[in-house]
Parts: sequence; structure tokens; C-alpha cells
Amino acid sequence: MRNYKTYLIYRKTIISLGFLFFFFYTNGQELNTKNIIQNSEIPDYSNLKNWAAHPWKKDNADSMPDDLKNSLKNDSLVDVFFIHPTTYLNPIFSNWNASVADEELNLKTDNSTILYQASVFNENSRVFAPRYRQAHINSFFIDSAKAQPFFDTAYADIKKSFEYFLEHFNNNKPIIIASHSQGTKHAARLLKDYFENKPLYKKLVCAYIIGMPVLVNYFNKIPVCINSSQTGCFVAWRTYKKGYQPDFIKEEKFKSIVVNPLTWTLDENLADATLNKGGVLTKFNKIIPKVVDAQINGNILWVCKPHIFGRLFIFKKNYHIGDINLFYMNIRENVKERIMSFLK
Repeated sequence: MRNYKTYLIYRKTIISLGFLFFFFYTNGQELNTKNIIQNSEIPDYSNLKNWAAHPWKKDNADSMPDDLKNSLKNDSLVDVFFIHPTTYLNPIFSNWNASVADEELNLKTDNSTILYQASVFNENSRVFAPRYRQAHINSFFIDSAKAQPFFDTAYADIKKSFEYFLEHFNNNKPIIIASHSQGTKHAARLLKDYFENKPLYKKLVCAYIIGMPVLVNYFNKIPVCINSSQTGCFVAWRTYKKGYQPDFIKEEKFKSIVVNPLTWTLDENLADATLNKGGVLTKFNKIIPKVVDAQINGNILWVCKPHIFGRLFIFKKNYHIGDINLFYMNIRENVKERIMSFLK
């Protein structure tokens, strides 16, 4: 799986049809976890191989679409700590947690989320993205008590990498925390453990914690961002086709935060596609302006079917994979705005 198009198909199959996928491979029975073990291989973060993105090496987080390559870039103002989403999707697996030495998985991670998501943060910033023993995608579809140790293993690596980052790389620079999907599950814990009611909060520019629900009362002291220049706050959203609400969303008994990435507010009015400065989809070097509109609807963000060639053949309604990509330029410009506001 060496290109993003294949990755899209794989993610669509597993995320959108998660329970169907589970039924297919388990024949409707509870997953047999007895012969699947937990990876205990602890990463060494002094080794650059254990960073998917790091300013001391060339990686896909340094990439920019062709239209941006002539733009001014200053990579020293702020540090971005990016926690990537689940790329450990193999239907047949022997470990609940991935190995950071899995070269095939690392290549898939680098050519998908690091290229298409982490790169959005590379203007005015140094991007750090640790490899970690991510929990397998099936961890989201088993009993939460059984799954928790696998997520704890993943988070232990995030904590270790973040502490190493603080001690050896950060040098008291301002920090942006960014994440998607499983990465957001860990990023929220990280913000709780290291920023909320802690001295480090003074260095927080913003947290872009996207693709998972963040409950309105999850943080006590870190506020939601309510405008485009606010700092020391967080933004979150989950993206679906307008008019679509999955059953599990309907069944949610909580209220989660949704910030509109076209307006950077909590306003529930429709933000027209003309406000979308460009998405980056399967072709990384092609920025597509006005690709979707955006409107907050309850716990999720609704968008229109993307305005791209062949849109008549897009039947997918869960746009989780595009949570960042669909708003690539808006996020990129907003990161710069918040940095400038923080540094004033």
C-alpha cells in the first residue's frame, strides 16, 4: 500500500464499514483475541528513525503542493507536535500494537498522513511526528475495557516522545499540538497531562485535535477557539456529507465541540464553499479551491459533496479521511494567523 489512493480505499473500507468489516472477519462473533499479543517494543526517540517527521531529516512533512513552493517559509518560529491517525489496518494481524520497526507500515504512514496532513503545518513551524505503537484499527470495535491497554501502550509512546521532544528539541519555543483520529485520542490526553493547569500551557499556541469527538467538558481550563486568531485554545470537528448522520452519532449521549474550519467559529450557519481556500485530495500537488462548504450540525460538521471531477460517482458519506485535506489551505493560513497572534 504505497500511495494515498490505495490508502483512501483501505480507510474507506474499514472506517466507514467498521462493523460490517468486523462481521465479515469474525462471522458475527466476538473477535478472538487470545492469540493476538501486545507489542512491548519500546521506541528509542534519540533515534531519528523513530520520528516520521523531524526537522533534522528530510521527510514528507516538509512537502508543499507545487503552487506553494515559491512561498516564504520560516521553520523556526513554532514547534508542531503532530500525532498521526491509525494506519495499522491489516485485516490479519498478530499484535494489537504496531511495531515502529515495521518498514512497510512506516512507508504507508509517511506517504499518507505525514504527506497529506502533517505537511499543512510546515510553514513557520518545525514539524515533529513520532512513530508510535499505534493500536490496531480493530481496537475501536471491541469492548472498550479490552481495548484500553492497547491505547495505553500507544499513549505511553506519545508521552515518551513528547518528553524527549521537550528535553532535547523544543528549547522553549511555542507549541502547536495537532492530530487526527487515533492521534486525537492521544493528543487530548497529552493536553490534559502536560498543558491543562500546567506551566506549559503558556506555550500553547493552539491544539488542532481533529477527527474524534472532544466533549464540551473534557477540558477545564483549555477553551475552545471561537475566532481565527485566538491562542491557547483548541479546535475540533468530524466531517460527513450534508444530510448524513451515522447511527452511532445519533446514539451519542454527549455534546462534543465542533468548530467550523471555514470561519473558525461555533456559528451554525452555512459557510459557503467560496470561503474554502483549497483542499488537497488524491493529487498532492493540486490545490482545489472551493472544494466543499461547511456547516455545524449537532456533534458533526456537514459538507457538500466535493466539487471535483467525477463527483457524481462519489457515494461515500463519511468524510473522516478528509477532515484535514478538505480544508488544507484554510488550516495552513489559520496556523500562521494564530502564530502571529501568539508572538505579538
